[in-house]
Amino acid sequence: MNGFLRLALFEPDMPSNTGSMMRLCACLGVGLDIIEPCGFVLDDRKLKRSVMDYIGHLAYQRHSKWADFTKQVKPRRLILLTTKASMPYYQYKFHRDDILLVGRESAGVPDEVHRTADARLTVPMLPGMRSLNVGIAAAIVLGEALRQTKGFSA
Repeated sequence: MNGFLRLALFEPDMPSNTGSMMRLCACLGVGLDIIEPCGFVLDDRKLKRSVMDYIGHLAYQRHSKWADFTKQVKPRRLILLTTKASMPYYQYKFHRDDILLVGRESAGVPDEVHRTADARLTVPMLPGMRSLNVGIAAAIVLGEALRQTKGFSA
C-alpha cells in the first residue's frame, strides 16, 4: 500500500454503492480497499455499470477477510466513519496516509472493528435522522480529508 489517503469498504452489501465509491476514488485519486466477503459477486453487472470505464483509473486491493486487511494497514491510522461516534469529521486532523473505513450498508461494522479503529468520526445530521448513504458519507469525509492534506490534484 502506498502512503496516500485510502478508502476501505468493510464487507459491502450493495454493488451500486460499491461501484459509486470505486468511481469516487478513481475521480479523486484515492486508493480503495475492499474487505470481503461482499454481499454480492464483485464482478456483478450492476457494479460494472456503476464503475463504467473508471476502473482503469482506480488503484484498489481486495482482501479476503478483515484479518488480512489489518495485517497490511499498520502503522497507518484507521479512521472509522460511523453513526456511533461523537466526534464530527470536521474537527479531526487528518493525515495524508490515513485510511477511512466505512461499514456494511445493512449492519455497519462489528465491535472488533470499532475497537481496532484509531478514531471514530461521524457526519452530523438533524435529530431523528438515522444515517446517510455510505457513499455520500464517504464523499463528504474524503473531501475534508483531501482539503486538509492538500490532496486534491487540481
